[in-house]
Amino acid sequence: MAKPPLIFKRSTNTLLRYLDASVAVGDALPSEQRMAELTQGSRTAVRSSLAYLHSRGLIAALRDRRLLRKPQSDDYFDEAELQSGAVRIQEVLMERIYRNDLPPGADFSEAELARAAGASTISVREFLIGFSRFGLIEKKPQGGWRLCAFDRTFATELEQVRRMFELAAVEQLVSLPAGHPAFEQLDILVRRHEALKAGLPDNYADFPALDRELHTFLIGLLNNRFAFSLNDLVSLVFHYHYQWDKGEERPRIQHAVQEHLVLLRALARRDRTAALAAMNKHLDSARRTMLDAVLKRTHGTAPH
Repeated sequence: MAKPPLIFKRSTNTLLRYLDASVAVGDALPSEQRMAELTQGSRTAVRSSLAYLHSRGLIAALRDRRLLRKPQSDDYFDEAELQSGAVRIQEVLMERIYRNDLPPGADFSEAELARAAGASTISVREFLIGFSRFGLIEKKPQGGWRLCAFDRTFATELEQVRRMFELAAVEQLVSLPAGHPAFEQLDILVRRHEALKAGLPDNYADFPALDRELHTFLIGLLNNRFAFSLNDLVSLVFHYHYQWDKGEERPRIQHAVQEHLVLLRALARRDRTAALAAMNKHLDSARRTMLDAVLKRTHGTAPH
């Protein structure tokens, strides 16, 4: 039997998180249209997820869509299963960059990256060609690839464009009408951040994924292909330092979670002034820690 597609798994996990946070046992599920909006998919895809919920005993029948029990951990698809080949290639490449295995100017081959990522050379070549548009890597005329300068200038330029898109996303969200599905997703993000904060420091390793989810949610509101592409690079460059720069990891994450909550609560209130201020403060913190991480890796000095 063929494995369920990644989109189905991701949509189903999103729906499960919504049911856990927002639907009481015995209550009816939202309409198919609302669930399609929540999962950013089609009603056909929602029906596939409903069939899965029925098979797991979360709903009694496809027509009687009342929640019989809250989702449990084994109802969710393993997050590791949701990684495409391109994601694994990205992770391996950025891990090598952040561990200084690939300093600026270093050469590397498609074959070595394919072995490390457990992917085919064709998949690696397609990823590298697409990723090269960001200016972080370049194709060598004689074959192979070269890492370009990953330095303070690169990080600063990326942060400037990131700020433009994310502030636009804040403006977009606070202008949405009350009752828009985005606010339901926002409420879920608030609850998940509150749960993460309550569990710190034991669960600090869960922050990078939630961080990416928040910013991806905001960028998605713009429905802008250029913003989507930028978000891929932001996730790689700005978020990976949480994993590889361990110096002040725990207090930095505690601070970032609190900044997220201030932003999320302002967005939930549709308080434009407070939300823009919170986003600017959060982006200032991200820029500062990113530049400190670049400085530390480049010169071996402690962050300022």
